[in-house]
Amino acid sequence: MRVEIQAESADASGQALAFTLEEQEEIHVLHPQQIIAYQGPSSGRSDRFMDVKGMYRKRKLIRADMSGPCRFTAALPPGYRVKTIELTGEEDLLYDFRHLFYYSRGIEMQTRVLSMKNMLVTRDVVKVKFSGRGSIGLLTEGTVCEAVLDPDEPLYVDAGSVIAYPENARLELTVYGNHLASQHMSYHWKMTGRGSVLFQAGRQSRRFERDNDDDGIIRRFLREALPFGGVFIK
Repeated sequence: MRVEIQAESADASGQALAFTLEEQEEIHVLHPQQIIAYQGPSSGRSDRFMDVKGMYRKRKLIRADMSGPCRFTAALPPGYRVKTIELTGEEDLLYDFRHLFYYSRGIEMQTRVLSMKNMLVTRDVVKVKFSGRGSIGLLTEGTVCEAVLDPDEPLYVDAGSVIAYPENARLELTVYGNHLASQHMSYHWKMTGRGSVLFQAGRQSRRFERDNDDDGIIRRFLREALPFGGVFIK
């Protein structure tokens, strides 16, 4: 399978991805409405209802099973990108199923139930661990960054920006910095362990644009002056 980016800028006009599947290759696309062009036998696409767990995790009913040989193009809205990750069967990362755009044949999923504290923050009950050999495509906002964890020195990552983290990682929901800094930041995951964390850089763009809009001096003052004003005053 080959995936090629067709658009230079994912911010101005959205990203387009061209998929080429050879004989016996198959991928499952979880956003079939984004497929805008297809070349191949009509039998190469088969839409089907997702299972109950998939419907709950993805908040969608239908997926498209694409089998080769064929070519097709999927389009993404402005600001969104797909990050392709090759899996070898030895990965230890837990993902949010809602980020999944596609996965190839041979990939299996296992669910991991979150703690009650993490459920309340992430508004999700489970994370997904992938196993097997193949590739997955993650739907992200902006550039995907990677940072290496340390067993002793914690890494702080914006809680809403985390895409995947190792199953062995120790997580604590917190803020950091001095008194003023901790009042004006969103909650972060304090992470220690071994392995790498993936996080997206685009979620902060909307906050940056909002803070630079002319939304009134009183609202801006309350957002800056009140504890956690940036979190509760939108």
